[in-house]
Amino acid sequence: MPAKDPGGGPVPRTELDPRYGDPRAEPLPWPRAVELLDRAEVFWLTTVRPEGRPHVTPLLALWWDGALYFCTGAGERKAVNLAHNPEVVLTTGTNALRAGYDLVVEGTAVRVTDGGRLTALAGAWEAKYGPDWHVDVRDGAFVGLAGNTAAVFAVYPRTAFGFGKAPYSQTRWRFRPVRTD
Repeated sequence: MPAKDPGGGPVPRTELDPRYGDPRAEPLPWPRAVELLDRAEVFWLTTVRPEGRPHVTPLLALWWDGALYFCTGAGERKAVNLAHNPEVVLTTGTNALRAGYDLVVEGTAVRVTDGGRLTALAGAWEAKYGPDWHVDVRDGAFVGLAGNTAAVFAVYPRTAFGFGKAPYSQTRWRFRPVRTD
């Protein structure tokens, strides 16, 4: 069995690409990237429309048990896109040029419907984002205060990139495939 990272997922192979950074740069250890993913509040989700054009939108996401989780209503553009192509990119970081760290996570969005897992995720969601983001779980989905239903998706990283800015660096993490069944 592969080693596990502090966030519950497998430990990836870490590479620093010297072409895109300062010679003093060192690769960011994956456990540090997990800390940054865990603390990040806003992520940008990229999906692909059925005709092939990209779609990007900000949303809340949660790093939990080795994956990033997000939710979307059934009629939203994200859900329509995911029904045709589950490949996604989630991005978070800072808008500063000379400070901070940006992270990009590539993977396949897999629908989560297990009630026990959703209940645990709902508790983690509220713990991270506060009582304004309380959700209940019903029929394999999150249900908000207004009764809106949202499908929940897990993205287990296939490849992730980290972009350091002080000094500039590019770290790549490659993961072994994770079974989601």
